[in-house]
Amino acid sequence: MSILAYALSICMIAITISMFLCLVRLIMGPSIVDRLLALDTLFLNAICLIVVLGIYWASTSLFEGALLVAMLGFVSTTALARYFTSGHVID
Repeated sequence: MSILAYALSICMIAITISMFLCLVRLIMGPSIVDRLLALDTLFLNAICLIVVLGIYWASTSLFEGALLVAMLGFVSTTALARYFTSGHVID
């Protein structure tokens, strides 16, 4: 096994732990802003995990999936932030 495989395995473990901690913050957040930031960070960690898995499995299709998750994460975070500040998403 090469050093790249070991490094990617360590990265996957670190990202998974980070995702778990963000999930805990999402559930137990004291305010809605903390929960929104935890959701945004969870999307970011999911994108990182997909990219690391794409490198590990040498698959190019996972990078397209990471782009889709990034777009969905941006739109959902923006819509939720707008909803929480003004009470509606669309003017």
